[in-house]
Amino acid sequence: MGNALQDKTVVVVGNDSGIARAVATLARDGGARVVAAGRNKAKLADAYHGLGIIAETVDITDDSSIAALAERLGPVDHIVSTASARARGKLAELEREALQLSFDTKVIGPTMLAKYFAPQMNPGGSLVLFSGVHAFKVKVGYLGVAITNGAADFLTRCLALELAPIRVNTISPGVIDTGAWDAMGEAGKRDYFDHISAINPARRIGTPQDVAEAVLFAMTNSFLTGVTLKIDGGEPLT
Repeated sequence: MGNALQDKTVVVVGNDSGIARAVATLARDGGARVVAAGRNKAKLADAYHGLGIIAETVDITDDSSIAALAERLGPVDHIVSTASARARGKLAELEREALQLSFDTKVIGPTMLAKYFAPQMNPGGSLVLFSGVHAFKVKVGYLGVAITNGAADFLTRCLALELAPIRVNTISPGVIDTGAWDAMGEAGKRDYFDHISAINPARRIGTPQDVAEAVLFAMTNSFLTGVTLKIDGGEPLT
């Protein structure tokens, strides 16, 4: 990475923990001016207090909110959208509202981020979006997640072509040890992680740091665009 992010403005859309936090802090460590943007500015400000990371407000499902953030920030160098709303469950369990929110958060929202920020992006700028392992490995119970992530994967190539020379890439994480799995309970989470670790070729669970390092690679490699980087331990191979 070197000093490729020195004095660059990096906007990380998402929450105050997990992957978003790892990306924000790693970009800051690389010399970037980092803006963490999400629905709850006060919570972000508390979480990043003393870390030199600026908190901002944005609702990725609201075009006026995205446009207002773009107007407040002015020229930026890199946008990273980590926001998601998972619509898990078998077909019989899926509700239209959950599917719509999933697409709105991970596909339509990033499209609107590109619409409002691209015209004011500095030369050499990029967007980094997020897909996910179930776009590439079909599994019962993850239909909503899979079609959302598949759409995000395809969106990457569309935006890379239309926005060129602004670069657009996507990260596709596998099972990452974040708070997303806490609802399974301690024992359930441990059993699930043990199972995934036993079957994927990497033989371990991913970390937010694994993903953050891939995000920074996508931001700083000036010859990389239209690519989905699979940070998944090789899970789709199994």
